[in-house]
Amino acid sequence: MRARAALISIGLASVLAWMASGASAQSSNPRFGKWKLKSDAAPPASNIMTYERYQDTGMRITIESVNARGETSRWGYTTMFDGRDEPLYGNANTDTGAVLRISDRINEIIYKKNGVVTQILTNVLSPDGMSIGVMYMRMDPTGQRVTNITVATYEKL
Repeated sequence: MRARAALISIGLASVLAWMASGASAQSSNPRFGKWKLKSDAAPPASNIMTYERYQDTGMRITIESVNARGETSRWGYTTMFDGRDEPLYGNANTDTGAVLRISDRINEIIYKKNGVVTQILTNVLSPDGMSIGVMYMRMDPTGQRVTNITVATYEKL
């Protein structure tokens, strides 16, 4: 009886330790949280990216924007960081997003509309984990770049 109780205690302790380590690993993802676009644009223009845990290893991305005219938009998608196209909601210019983890600090994001690449982003987390730099490259329906590469910086809130 004592041996069985000891085994149950060890098993329970092991499960709790495993749960804590999993929760710790997920909550320690430095990308999770809210990120605000650092911008010199006149208020009320703003852009907030929210990164949240999704399932065990994925992420839910939500973007909330207010343009210079005060119009609000909200769009987003989920990713497992496997480069697969995932459905996107709320953005008329894009219907899928695919995120591929290049390294622990760099993600490549490809947005498509009707299967055609519309934008490629490189998302880089700073070494201190307090900012994200995003390089944007917009494409036309033939796959040619149509704008200069632009860069934006987001700061952790």
